[in-house]
Amino acid sequence: MFKGFLGELIGTFVLVFIGCGSVGYSLFISPLDLWQIALIWGVGVTLAIWSALPFSHAHLNPAVSIGFLISRTLKRREFLPYLTGQFAGAMLAAVVLYLIFIGNIENLDLNSAMMFGEYYPNPGNASLHELSTFSAFSLECLGTFALMFGILKIIKMKFEKAKLIHPLLIGLLLSILIFCIAPYTQAGFNPARDFGPRLISYLAGWDMAFSYNGLGWFNVYVFGPILGAVMAASFDRKSNLKKMMPVGG
Repeated sequence: MFKGFLGELIGTFVLVFIGCGSVGYSLFISPLDLWQIALIWGVGVTLAIWSALPFSHAHLNPAVSIGFLISRTLKRREFLPYLTGQFAGAMLAAVVLYLIFIGNIENLDLNSAMMFGEYYPNPGNASLHELSTFSAFSLECLGTFALMFGILKIIKMKFEKAKLIHPLLIGLLLSILIFCIAPYTQAGFNPARDFGPRLISYLAGWDMAFSYNGLGWFNVYVFGPILGAVMAASFDRKSNLKKMMPVGG
């Protein structure tokens, strides 16, 4: 139980520190292109999985844990320690990043808040002036569906060095999804990655963290990813059951 908590804490810390750190670097030090940030996030999730695997299944994402709970590859008694570790790791990473960049932050505005939580329409996309909550929700749901479904397929692939290759493929998949969806919603796909840093930013003085777009932070970045992961896991499970059924069954 504690081992699983520790693995998820370490892995999610690495993921958020590297991923959100790249956003912070782009905002406060030197601008990065979208493909660079997407690639860094992909490298971050790969390193995070490798860091967590000695201790847990390296979900690093409450939506993914819920998906694996539905697919019955995560035990119920492991679920709460996993979630606790994920949120704790994300919050700890946000605190460290805040301390690192505090000297570079001039205004507690929406632009600087992007280092922590996600917002829609993406404040960094000057060409996108409007995006409805439903559209943002749909994008986050679809993106997480693709991520969860991809993870379920990747981990079934048989390789001689699967523990080395699987994280690389998952990281590549995440990079592609971020590149496609981030221009619209910043591409969260992870309730812990969004809520943990968002809460830290709110406590640090970013008043808009939970008020911008009303309850959009919950509907889009918490409920959307969870629904997407649930749909992907359910679809995959039904597909597997059909394959197991005898002809004419």
